[in-house]
Amino acid sequence: MDHRSLHAPVDFNKSIEEMTPEEKARYDHQMMHEKHKGHEAMHSEIVLILFVTLIIAQIALVQWKKKHYKSYSAVTLLAMWVIPLGISFFYGFIRFIIIWSIFSIITAVVIRKAISKPIEGSTPRLVYKWFYFIYKLSYGLGIVGYLIMMATFLGFNFIFNQAPHIWMDVGLMFVFYGLYIGVLGRDISEICSERMASLVGYYTPQGIPTRHLEENVCAVCGNQLLVSEKEEGIIENTYKLSCNHVFHEFCIRGWCIVGKKQTCPYCKEKVDLKKMFCNPWERPHVLYGRLLDWIRFLVAWQPLIFFIVQGINYALGLE
Repeated sequence: MDHRSLHAPVDFNKSIEEMTPEEKARYDHQMMHEKHKGHEAMHSEIVLILFVTLIIAQIALVQWKKKHYKSYSAVTLLAMWVIPLGISFFYGFIRFIIIWSIFSIITAVVIRKAISKPIEGSTPRLVYKWFYFIYKLSYGLGIVGYLIMMATFLGFNFIFNQAPHIWMDVGLMFVFYGLYIGVLGRDISEICSERMASLVGYYTPQGIPTRHLEENVCAVCGNQLLVSEKEEGIIENTYKLSCNHVFHEFCIRGWCIVGKKQTCPYCKEKVDLKKMFCNPWERPHVLYGRLLDWIRFLVAWQPLIFFIVQGINYALGLE
C-alpha cells in the first residue's frame, strides 16, 4: 500500500468487520497517530526532568560529601553493595549474583576480623593482603577487558572465527567486574584500615601514639620483618620511610595504595608515594585508585537518580 494512502479518510461508521484490508490499515495507522498525539511535547518534558534532576543531584551530592563525608561514604558503600545485586535479581544475572556472593562472604569474614576486639596479631597482615589482592585483581580484569575490546576493533576476533559482539561483550564484562570490585574493595579497605590502626594500638583518633614500636617490627602489622630494607626478599621486601619506620612490602602497599593512607601508620608523617614506589610499573596503581572514584557515581548514584526520574514521570503521568 502506498504510504500516502494511509492518510486517506476512514469511514468510522463502519465496524472493523465491515472494513476492507486497506481501510483496516488506514484505521490502525490513524488510531496509532491519535494515541501518540502530543508525545513529542511529553518526550521533551521527560528529557527536561532528567536534565534538571541530574544537576540537582550532582549539587546535592557534592555538598553532602563536603559537609558530612562519613555518612556520604557509608551510604555510597551500601548503595554500591546492594543496588547492583537488586538489578541482577530483577534481570536474572546469575553470574553476577554468584560472583557477588563469593566476594561478599569472604570480605565479610575479613571485615569481622578487622573489627574484632582484641585484634589478633596476624589479622592486619591478612586483611591488607586480601584487599591488596582484590586491588590487583580488579586492575588486571580492567586491563584484560580493555585489551579484548582493542583486539576486537583490530579484527583479531575473525582469526578465531568469532563474531565481534561476542568479544565486545566479554571485554565489557571484564571491565565492569574489574571496576566494580575495585571500587567496592577500595572503600571497604579504607574502613578496615582506620579501624585496625586504632585497634592495633599505634595511635588514637587524635593522632597520639599509645604503644612503643620495637626494632625489626613492621609498623603496620606489628610482626617481625623478614629481611632488612637493603636486602632482596624472596617473598617480599622491606620498606623504610623518611621517618625511619620500616614495614613489610605487602603491609605498606596495602596501607598507602589500597587503604588510601598517605601517612606513616605509626607517626602519621606524610608519605611520598612517588619516591617510595619509583618503579614506573607501580605508578599506574596510584592513578588507577583515583580513577575508581569516578566510577562510584555511575554504580551507586546513577541508578538511584534514574529511579527518582521514573517516579517523577509516573507522578506527572508521563509515559
